[in-house]
This record gives sequence, structure tokens and C-alpha cells, in this order.
Amino acid sequence: MFALFLSAVFEPSIRVLHALQALIYVAVVMLSRRNSPWGYGAGVVVSAFWNYINLFVNTFIRNGVEQLIGLLQTGRIARPDQFLALIAATGHFVLIAACLTGFLKNRPNAGEWSKFAGGGVLAMAYFMAIIFLTGPQYIPLLRRTFGL
Repeated sequence: MFALFLSAVFEPSIRVLHALQALIYVAVVMLSRRNSPWGYGAGVVVSAFWNYINLFVNTFIRNGVEQLIGLLQTGRIARPDQFLALIAATGHFVLIAACLTGFLKNRPNAGEWSKFAGGGVLAMAYFMAIIFLTGPQYIPLLRRTFGL
């Protein structure tokens, strides 16, 4: 959520989208603290989807790595908004690992796997809805992601 907040500082046009996106992570934390497969699934699926798009569909994470290299070479970050992508991606990888660990330590049965998948589907439906409602500039990116 830290990266969402900071990116909203640099890009005011996505503040509402990021505020609504943060609610996904709040729900993941609340549900995961209760060992809910719904929360674990939401955390894994949304994080994996975000990282997939920004690793393979666009250059957002690569641009963040380039900013990190620039920081190490010059001591300056030319594009802090792009550097934040690296922070967000790292957070998503940590969230994926934490949710999978929490879920798998409970030795889930078939019903819990269904809830895990259901949590992922619901979180993705919400994520798509908020993009369509508050971030229409990202609709072409979603179309490219799904080959539409």
C-alpha cells in the first residue's frame, strides 16, 4: 500500500484507482489474519496478475530496475514514479510468498482450494471493475494482456 500511496503523489490522475486498489490489500490482510482461503487466493492472484502485466506486457518493472541502476551509479533517481514499480513488484512477490505459505501450512482440502480460487476470481473481478470505472487509460493495457 506504501507504493500505491507514493505513486498517487506522483500521478494524481490515478489517486481514486489506487485508493480503491488499496482496499484489495486491506481485505487480503484482514482475511489472511483469519486464515481465510478467500484472502490468500485474493492476495496471490491479484499480485501475480499485476506482476505479470508489468513484467511481460509492459516495461514498468524493467523501467524501475533501470532507475535502481541509475541510483546506484549516480546517487539520483531520475523518475521516482518508475522506481516505485520495483517497490510494488517486490511487495507483490512477498505477498504471493506469504499468502501461499499461510494457505499451504493449513494443508488445504478441495473445498479450501475452491475458496482460494474464488477469492482470486472475486479480487480480479473487483480489480477489473475499478480499472474500468476509474482508470480507463489502462483499458488498452488490459486488452493487450488478454489478447483482445
